[in-house]
Parts: sequence; C-alpha cells; structure tokens
Amino acid sequence: MFNRMMDKKTMVSAADALVGRSTSIAVPAEHYVNHHAMLNDAGDIAVPEGYKKALFGLGCFWGAERKFWQLDGVYLTAVGYAAGYTPNPGYEEVCSGATGHNEVVIVVFDPAVISYADLLKVFWESHNPTQGMQQGNDSGTQYRSGIYCFDDQLNIAEASKQVYNQALSDGGYREITTEIIAAPVFYFAESYHQQYLAKNPGGYCGLGGTSVCYPE
Repeated sequence: MFNRMMDKKTMVSAADALVGRSTSIAVPAEHYVNHHAMLNDAGDIAVPEGYKKALFGLGCFWGAERKFWQLDGVYLTAVGYAAGYTPNPGYEEVCSGATGHNEVVIVVFDPAVISYADLLKVFWESHNPTQGMQQGNDSGTQYRSGIYCFDDQLNIAEASKQVYNQALSDGGYREITTEIIAAPVFYFAESYHQQYLAKNPGGYCGLGGTSVCYPE
C-alpha cells in the first residue's frame, strides 16, 4: 500500500506525498530509561524551565537516540519523524519514502551541564554526514543527515558544519550533505520505537554502517 514506484533516495514532492491523518500517535507516559515524564500538558515533549531542545537526524533513530540519552545533562530523548509533508505519519509510511520525513531524535537538555555545541560534536562524530540519502547500509530519504534548529541554533549549527567540512576535506573525504534548517514539526514515532535499544539491547543500531550495536 505504501510503496511508490520511484527511487526511495529521491525526495517525494509535497503534491505526491501521502495524505496522513489528524490523529497523533500515542506516546508512553515516561521515558523507559530515566522515567522522566515524556509530555507536557499540551501533549508536546516535556521541557523543564531553563532547559532547551535539539533535533537531529543521523540515520536509524534507534541508535541515534541511545547516543544522546547516555549523555550527562540530557533530560529526555524521543524518536520521531520530521522535515516531511505528511501529518502524523506512521513508520511504514515513512519507510516507503512517500512522506518525505526523516527519522529524527529530539533531545531535551540542560545547557548548564551540556551545551548545544557539545551535542553537535556528538552528532557529527556519530555518523557519516557525507552520504546524502543514506547512512551505511540504510538507504532512503528517511536516513539523511539533518540538523533542525530551534531559537538561535541555526548559526551555531552552520558554523559547526564549516569546521567539520574543512576537517573532512583536509582528510580527503567527501563534502558534508547534512541539511540544516529551522526546526519543522516533530511527530512522535510509535511507542515501540521509543528507547528501542534499552528494550532490545542487541537490536539493530545502524550508526557507523554496522549491523548491530551493543551497549557501551
């Protein structure tokens, strides 16, 4: 039902994207790892006073989320879909390439403990940002490298990209393909995806092109 007759590494147009739905996906009440409440009263991810959000796409979101929840100063993480066209998409729809969404992880962090620059360092050094619509063996628009910026994060992210791009160029590597844009709407992924590798420690990770990631 969800397959489209085109290369999934080609971005779907808004006109051709799936219609989606008005109902959002149910989210667990608490984070599986640290047990913090996941949502605020408005149904958005909970952000305590003085904390900030960051949003990244770096391949399969299972491994990406674990990278961030392990960091000191990170209060919450959740996986979902962003930067596409279809409202409230489901996983199979995103996998079809017919929604335009990326698999992303949203990070709620305490800037007094860990800076946005620190999170960017983890982002750049946890995946290959030069592969376009692909990450390792995972191929398709949902696996593209992306930084989706809140508030004053855009300039910081762009400057960070320049530093890493120069370092890669000096080492003879390809140019970074990471998209950096203002944060779009974030849609939560299904409950079984949330903190997946805590529930399934030997599960597929995808970071670095490996087939399986085990806990550190």
